Parts: sequence; C-alpha cells; structure tokens
Amino acid sequence: MNKINYQKELDKIIDKYKREDITPSLLLHSCCAPCSSYVIEYLSDYFNITVLYYNPNISDRNEYEKRKAEQIRLINSFKSKNKVRFIDCEYDSNEFFSIAKGYEHCRENGERCLRCYRLRLEKTASLAKEMGFDYFCTTLSISPLKNAQTINEIGQETALKYSVLWLPSDFKKRNGYKRSVELSRQFNLYRQNYCGCVYSKRQQNADEEKNDE
Repeated sequence: MNKINYQKELDKIIDKYKREDITPSLLLHSCCAPCSSYVIEYLSDYFNITVLYYNPNISDRNEYEKRKAEQIRLINSFKSKNKVRFIDCEYDSNEFFSIAKGYEHCRENGERCLRCYRLRLEKTASLAKEMGFDYFCTTLSISPLKNAQTINEIGQETALKYSVLWLPSDFKKRNGYKRSVELSRQFNLYRQNYCGCVYSKRQQNADEEKNDE
C-alpha cells in the first residue's frame, strides 16, 4: 500500500476553498498549547477554528488544569486572521482508564495510545457532527513520536462512523514541529516532557533514571 502524503491532501483542500473564497469551520482537538501553536498559526488563515480541549488521559487534575490554562492563554494571546474559539470538556480520567485497562504496560505508540487517540477523536467527531462543523481534526500528528498515518486512519474511520468530514494532516511536515517549539518559546508556554497519561509519565521517569545510571 502506498504511503499517503497527508500534507498534500490538506493542501488540496485549502487550495479549493481559497479558489472559492470560502472559510469552512473546523473543530480542532488539541492535546496541549505547544502542539496547537503551529497548527493554529497555520490553519487559522483558512478555517474558522474552534479548539476542543478533551484530554481525559492527562495524569491528574492539577496537570490537566495547568495545560488547559496554557491553551486558553495561547488562544487569547494569538493574533490570527480568523478568530479562534475554545470549548472545554469535563475532566473525567475514568474515561481514559476504562479504555487503557489491560494495556497499562504498553510502551508509547502501542495499543494503549491507539485506543487513547480513538477515544479523543470519537469525542471530537461526535461534537463536530452535533454542532455542525465542516471538518474535525487533531494536533496529535505534529509530534515526531506519533505516526501520522495511524492518526489519519483512525480519523477517517471515525469520520465515517459519525458522518462528518476529517481534515487530513501531518503537521510535523514543513518544519511544523520546529515552528511549534519556536512559538512555545515566544509565548513562554509550559512544555511538558511526557504525553500526558500516568503511564507515559512513569515511562519517562524510568527512562531518565536509566540514562542517569
């Protein structure tokens, strides 16, 4: 099977709406402010973006609230062509633990992570359908540690399930990750060293202890 260039697929969609002088709406799931920074900078020229902060995987409420506050601060500080809006969700870590059960010892990018992606994308897709958004998407593909092919496949499957359009993307392309690091410095964003869940935090701590030996 040929590998799809999701950046080129996104280019085609953007070019279509630019020709038609239309600004579609996008419900953008964000995992954190640093990852969303470049995505918002890039896409807000072409879409009316609403950022959805749905992350029940985050290790505890204090960490969740800290990351959420940074997300809101970034949106309020960012100057964009089209206004960016924000939707919060209730923090319920049980939603994550229920899908992670039996997969606690998977390393990052294993089955537990795939189930976590699907959990968050299904929530985004269902809200996009309910609220009448033209597209939904996630910032997750900006991470060099995450497989854009897998994320897009889950997104497309979820789009079919909820009858809403998935916006294909691979935000790490064109130095997207590098730009997110630059923007994080510019806005002095809190940038964590693990993806969010208690299991990735334990793995990060174990890896750091091993490197210190």
